Amino acid sequence: MNKKVLVTTILFGSLTVSGIVSAQSVYPGQHQGKLKKETVAPLQAESFDLKDVRLLPSRFRDNMLRDSAWMTSIDVNRLLHSFRTNAGVFAGREGGYMTVKKLGGWESLDCELRGHTTGHMLSALGLMYAATGSEIFKLKGDSLVNGLEEVQNALKNGYLSAWPEELINRNIQGKGVWAPWYTLHKLFSGLIDQYLYADNKKALTIVTRMGDWAYNKLKPLSEETRKLMIRNEFGGINESFYNLYSITGDERYRWLAEYFYHNDVIDPLKELRDDLGTKHTNTFIPKVIAEARNYELTRNETSRKLSEFFWHTMIDHHTFAPGCSSDKEHYFDPKKLSQHLTGYTGETCCTYNMLKLSRHLFCWTGDSSIADYYERALYNHILGQQDPETGMVAYFLPLLSGAHKLYSTKENSFWCCVGSGFENHAKFGEAIYYHNNQGIYVNLFIPSQVIWKEKGLTIRQETEFPQEETTRFTLRTENPVRTTIYLRYPSWSKDVKVLVNGKKISVKQKPGSYIAITREWKDGDQILATYPMQIKLEATPDNPNKAALLYGPLVLAGERGTEGMQAPAPFSNPALYNDYYTYNFHVPAHLRTSLKLDKKHPERALQRVGSDLKFTTEQGDVIRPLYDLHHQRYVVYWDLQSEK
Repeated sequence: MNKKVLVTTILFGSLTVSGIVSAQSVYPGQHQGKLKKETVAPLQAESFDLKDVRLLPSRFRDNMLRDSAWMTSIDVNRLLHSFRTNAGVFAGREGGYMTVKKLGGWESLDCELRGHTTGHMLSALGLMYAATGSEIFKLKGDSLVNGLEEVQNALKNGYLSAWPEELINRNIQGKGVWAPWYTLHKLFSGLIDQYLYADNKKALTIVTRMGDWAYNKLKPLSEETRKLMIRNEFGGINESFYNLYSITGDERYRWLAEYFYHNDVIDPLKELRDDLGTKHTNTFIPKVIAEARNYELTRNETSRKLSEFFWHTMIDHHTFAPGCSSDKEHYFDPKKLSQHLTGYTGETCCTYNMLKLSRHLFCWTGDSSIADYYERALYNHILGQQDPETGMVAYFLPLLSGAHKLYSTKENSFWCCVGSGFENHAKFGEAIYYHNNQGIYVNLFIPSQVIWKEKGLTIRQETEFPQEETTRFTLRTENPVRTTIYLRYPSWSKDVKVLVNGKKISVKQKPGSYIAITREWKDGDQILATYPMQIKLEATPDNPNKAALLYGPLVLAGERGTEGMQAPAPFSNPALYNDYYTYNFHVPAHLRTSLKLDKKHPERALQRVGSDLKFTTEQGDVIRPLYDLHHQRYVVYWDLQSEK
């Protein structure tokens, strides 16, 4: 049987069956019984375990299935080859030259970042197992862990990597090397996720041995050496150490987490200063996520304040309309945003990490504005990152008018955004629902089902959103249960209508809040909520005549065809050095980027065609959601021309 068909069959067969894993991500409320150090910070909401949420048919589940097919198509021996070669445990004809087909791109045997994909894959397989309950992901994760155990045993001192420890030594000495602690972070995180998501206790043993090695390696170093070493990108390794401390209670791992505190980056945030300058964006965000974990585990108010300040600074000043950030991976002067609409905006890893940070902050505050951002970034960037024809993913989300999405290749890319991409499309169920002692939050309108074990309550959400404005919730419970359902009232909607068992209820709340429905719920009760969507403009802060169109939370983009696109476009060219970073989009000189409309009533310029999310204009534009624009050029930020 074709592997893609096999995976799809297994997944569809498992979607109505609850998984058997006992824990998922390290967010408040999850992984009961697996943490020796629980969250001590006060919370407004807690996360559901991913195994308690199932996606129903939708664009999101389609992406998940394509992701799962790609993940399972990559042979375990290929993912382990660089590790085995490094440890000298691989034996094959001519040293394996003719035995194992080597991975290319950033996983090449001479790339210093090799091995990072295996770490991401460990996380993604755990996420996919939790999200589906399908054994195929459990078995593949187990195989990877078994192979890594063999490598670690051969290296003897707890060290584990696809490259020699000498790369760490070079980093310690301040010599040039490509981010070794960043790569180790992916392994730490992946092994922790295998334990939390897939109940693999061997993974925990391996990662604690890695933690012991790190402690013994770093403990003797001077403060000068520490500051020199952490100038190199280290990803979220300190978050992983906080998580390992949470699981084990071992204070050495907390010491390691604090060891990677980056003074030059975090200290200005303590003073509530936006000192981002032109720093590398995705080097920055994970360091704040670590501070968020520090707050949850220690109730350090400074860590909370700087995390919240950073989040609001990002959203209010450094984020494009689709919810993404960065230009060529770096910050820039936000007062000149319109000058940074390039072909290299919106590194996907930045959005991946901003969504992680958002989840932490929502648990603390229950703030609907955080859910608003999460929704916008999820639909416009993450959902649209994946090519629906091939399952490949984009490194950047280009906002240059006339650009197109540039996708990875199956064998010769393995960029950072490919690694985080494996995870992105495996965990769509994780932020739809939250709960507290009073009730359950519905944050996203994605077809899904959640089981709230403590209340004996199951909620099934069925919707065609965003094609339609209505979503239906059906409740199942063995016994009547009194609780509150908090329906998010998005800031992009107004005049929301809510029916409970066919009877209209009064909605007194305003956009940007939650509609609280408290009652005794019985088996078969239904809620019907209709969220009207409007067309609006979102201009750049420095140029009111350069603006994006939104329909509800969706960024709309104008189709601009394929003129000038030559093979292998829209795919990366493996023969060129990191071409995603130097790619010439060859935008036709005559490509039109203007749109004539009344700024006060932009909806008058667009006519919706049929039931699909397709709009046309009098000047001949076809406009669709950005997540639907693939294999062609597009315009997101328009040059506005006022109607006379």
